[in-house]
Amino acid sequence: MPERIYNFSPGPGTLPYSVLQEAAVDIVNFKDKGIGLIELSHRSKEFMAVAEETENLIRELMGIPANYKVLFLQGGASSQFFMVPMNLLKADQKATYLNTGVWAKKAIKEAKLFGQVEVAYSSEDITFKRVPRDDEYTVAPDSQYLYFVTNNTIYGTQFPTMPNKEAMLIADMSSDILSRPVDVSKFGLIFAGAQKNMGPAGVTVVIIREDLLDRVDDKVPTMLKYKTHAEKDSMFNTPPCFSIYCVGRVMNWLKQTGGVAAIEKLNREKAALLYEVIDSTEFYRGHAEKESRSLMNVAFNLPTPELEAQFIREATAVGLDGLKGHRSVGGCRASIYNAFPREGVEKLVTFMADFAKKNG
Repeated sequence: MPERIYNFSPGPGTLPYSVLQEAAVDIVNFKDKGIGLIELSHRSKEFMAVAEETENLIRELMGIPANYKVLFLQGGASSQFFMVPMNLLKADQKATYLNTGVWAKKAIKEAKLFGQVEVAYSSEDITFKRVPRDDEYTVAPDSQYLYFVTNNTIYGTQFPTMPNKEAMLIADMSSDILSRPVDVSKFGLIFAGAQKNMGPAGVTVVIIREDLLDRVDDKVPTMLKYKTHAEKDSMFNTPPCFSIYCVGRVMNWLKQTGGVAAIEKLNREKAALLYEVIDSTEFYRGHAEKESRSLMNVAFNLPTPELEAQFIREATAVGLDGLKGHRSVGGCRASIYNAFPREGVEKLVTFMADFAKKNG
């Protein structure tokens, strides 16, 4: 096998190498039982133990209260754009949304199919360069919930702190879940696609307060009710077994690393290295305003599109892969999720300084 490259892709993101090694063995011979992991029945005692361990680790690492359910669903985080309002919002009710990027905008479009949507804040007119402060928007007293995206992968923005409003919070944490401590009790529902910070693509983790399960209308299809999956411990149908297993192994890795507080410290250090080199020269220009900068996705531009293409090409040649920015903003983007190693960031920072010196 050639030397591993550094994967700066926004998703699927890099996974701990130890997890990949463990999965490589278990996928052929799970715990020396003579059967591969992906051949196991989802109702076997072996896989039921995997699912239980995975849930328990998520609960432990996030400090999830007992009155919340942890669900393993399919359909990606995009399915949650409609499942949230389908389960929690009726036609004559109002919900508040913050439009801070592509994924928030898509969620707003879906929510309008089910109820009244009030967009209390939008940064679309400035290419989503920032997220709002609490004093920049209001939430109506009759709003059922406040929906927001904690970290915006495309634009490299992130809520530095969670909104402090008299409203039930609903959050898409797909790209920064478990990257910093969060008080789950402040939320009605949290969801995250696994493929950025938790594991491979294929499973979406939903954390929902139990009392919300009964809000759903009887006319909602069975598979699209959170209550259906909560009552069957995510085993109503065959779940994404391999993805759940991998999430469990990543959670175990995170626990051994020191937990969420420890990984936050590492994440802040990694991001600081990148932002320091961006701020040290006019050659690089960060997309996000400083107060809204993401610890997970660092988006930046070079003086010209031609230099950006050259930068990406030369970086790829030395093992720094996945740095091309999203088509909507162009430029470059370094995604440095929990499992991304510090040495990869250090190598990128050195490359950036050399590139600027040669081409500035």
